[in-house]
Parts: sequence; C-alpha cells; structure tokens
Amino acid sequence: MQARMMNPAMVVPEAMQALMALGAATKNGAVPEKTLGLMHLRASQINGCGVCLDMHARMAKHQGETDERMFAVAAWREAPYFTDAERAALALTEAATRLSDRSDPVPDDVWNEAARQYDEKALAVLVLQIALINVWNRVNVTTKQIAGEWMKSEEAKKWVPEVVQKAS
Repeated sequence: MQARMMNPAMVVPEAMQALMALGAATKNGAVPEKTLGLMHLRASQINGCGVCLDMHARMAKHQGETDERMFAVAAWREAPYFTDAERAALALTEAATRLSDRSDPVPDDVWNEAARQYDEKALAVLVLQIALINVWNRVNVTTKQIAGEWMKSEEAKKWVPEVVQKAS
C-alpha cells in the first residue's frame, strides 16, 4: 500500500498545530489517560484506521495499559476488564463514531450513563476527544496513510511522542 499523499495535517502545519492544541487542551486530567487511550483504540477500530491503532496501542502500552484490555476493547461489553466509567466512555465513543447507524445516533441511555459517570468538564473532554480521534481517523483513512511510515518524517518528529517514534 502507498499513501495517496503526505499526511494533510503536515501539508498544512497550521492545521496540525490546531489539532495538537485541541488534544493538549483536553488532556487536562478530567478523564484518565488510559480511558482516553481505550476510546482512541475503539474509534480507530470502528473506522479502520491502522495509523491510529498502531500509534495509540504503542502509547497505551507505554502508559502501562495491559494486553488484556487492549485486546478486549473491541468486545468491551463482554470483557470483565473495564470499569463502569470506562464502559460509559466506550459506549459514548461508539455511538458518536457511528452517527449514521441509527435514527437516534447518541441515545439518551448512552448519554445519561456517561453523565452519571463523569462531570460536565469530563463530558466535554470525552466529546472533544471523540471528535478529534474521528478527525484523525478520517484524514488517515482517506489518504491511505501507512501505520508507522508517516511518523518517520522530520515534520512528524515535531508532533509524534518519542515513545511512538522509537517503537516504529
């Protein structure tokens, strides 16, 4: 497989700065890093984004995530490894990622469970992080970015965490 073009966020550096700023602004401690990592993995699985699966699996591993949880995130409803709060975040991630799958894309029961588990600031972080991973997934899938490859560029080294660069 060959990428259709350089990653668009690298072609338009101002866009990369804005996306990275959104990511940084929403990693403010309102939602645990491990929960965000699981959400990124799940959305990337749904969207078929190999780049994000590769990068976020490496980052999750570096943050101490277990193999069991990473392997089971696609079947989180049946797996015993997740807290109620993580399940609520994953349900919200799935609903907000699959907007066209049903007439009520994010059902009240999904939202209400997330609201039961998280305060308003954390809910805002969840929604923005779901939107952000979906942006990255769509950019990478549309342009056929290759897992591990684009991160080797000099431009990517400014943005990609060192742990991900070393593992690629």
